[in-house]
Amino acid sequence: GLEKYISGIILFQETVDQKTKEGTLFTEILTKKGILPGIKLDRGTRPISGTNGELHTQGLDDLEKRAAEFYSKGCRFAKWRCVLRIGAGIPSELSVNLTATTLARYASICQANGLVPIV
Repeated sequence: GLEKYISGIILFQETVDQKTKEGTLFTEILTKKGILPGIKLDRGTRPISGTNGELHTQGLDDLEKRAAEFYSKGCRFAKWRCVLRIGAGIPSELSVNLTATTLARYASICQANGLVPIV
């Protein structure tokens, strides 16, 4: 089966709560097959004021709560997307510092709640 070729799957919030006709959570089915469920935790990006269109990833505000919730639902790792634009004069120092700080906070919060962060 699928478990022969895939060891982990990144799910979206909506997918984590889906169940089979019999009422079994999708994460339970994956776990029984030896496939680790993961979760996408970032909430998209927004422009960084004062930059040339650089972006900052959102979602740290309630990450502690969401990480604990998704761990309790069977997720064991997490994905977080950060964007650094490369070009003439970019990334800016501000963008690099924001990205590094955000990734560090994301990783720390995930680990504190039992999730392995993909950085």
